[in-house]
Amino acid sequence: MICSKCGQRAIVSQRYFGLHLCQDHFVQDFERRVADTVQRNDMVKEGERIAVAVSGGKDSTALLFCLRRILAKRDVELVAVTVDEGIAGYRDDTIKAARDIADQLAVEQHIVSFREEYGYNLDEMVPGKKVAPCTYCGVFRKNALNRAAKRLGADKVATGHNLDDEAQTIMMNYLKGDFERLMRFRPWRAQKGLVPRIKPLREMPEKEIALYCMVNGIFTESRECPYAPLSLRADVRDMMNGLESQFPGTKQSTVQGFEKIAERSKGSYVQMDLAACQKCGEPCVKGLCKACDLLDEIGIKR
Repeated sequence: MICSKCGQRAIVSQRYFGLHLCQDHFVQDFERRVADTVQRNDMVKEGERIAVAVSGGKDSTALLFCLRRILAKRDVELVAVTVDEGIAGYRDDTIKAARDIADQLAVEQHIVSFREEYGYNLDEMVPGKKVAPCTYCGVFRKNALNRAAKRLGADKVATGHNLDDEAQTIMMNYLKGDFERLMRFRPWRAQKGLVPRIKPLREMPEKEIALYCMVNGIFTESRECPYAPLSLRADVRDMMNGLESQFPGTKQSTVQGFEKIAERSKGSYVQMDLAACQKCGEPCVKGLCKACDLLDEIGIKR
C-alpha cells in the first residue's frame, strides 16, 4: 500500500476518503483536521484557559498531545483534569498514564475523585442497583468535571469524544426516540453555571486516534472498563462498527445527517434555561440536578 501523497509506504487506509497515507502525512493530516475542527467551530479563543479532561485512555491522551501542538503558538493555557471514579483493577493504570502524559508535556494536572466529591467510589455505589453502572458514572463524572473546571477558572472543558462516540450517542437517542436529549447534544448557547464543552476530536475515527498515539510514542495499553459491556452503548458500538466495515463512511454520514436535523430544528426547538440545584447549586432542569437525584436514590447525603 503506497501513500497517496508521496509514494512512500502507507500505514493507514482512509477508505471513506479514498486515501492511503504514510506516517508523516498521516500525522500532518490528523493535526490539520483537528485544527480545522477547532477553528471552524470557534472552539478556542485567545487568552482562554482550557481544562482538558484526561482519563489516561488513548482518546484523551491524543487530545492533550494534539492540542499542545496545534495551539503552541497561541495565547491559550491548557490544564489537565483527571476524574478518578474508583474502579478497582482499572483506574490505577489509567491515572498513571494520565500523570505521565501531563508530565511529558509539562501541563498542570488536577485529579478529582468520586470519593472526595461524593463520599464513595463507584464500586461502592453500584452493587445491587437497578440502574446500569455507566449511568451513575456518566452523571457523576460530568458533575465532578464541571465543578473542577469552575474551581480552576477554566473557560472551556475539552473532552476526547471521537467520531465513533458521536455516532453511537446519536444512534442511541434515535433508538430510544429521545428527541429532546438528542437536541441537547448540540446546545446553541452557553448555560449559566455550566462550563462550555468542546470536542476537538469529534470528526476523528477511534482507530486513527489510536494510530496517532502509536506513531507519536504515547500509546498506553489499557483494559476496557469492567462496567462497559453492561451498557447499551456497547451493543450500539458493535452495530456501528459492523456497518462501517461493510459501508465505509457510515459513522460520518450518521453524524452529518444529525447535524442537518439539528440545524433545521433550531426554530422549533427551544433550549431550556437551566436552574440551580437546590442542594449543590449545579445547573439542573428541575429542583435537583441529576447527580443529587442519584445520590438521594442510593442513600448518599451530599
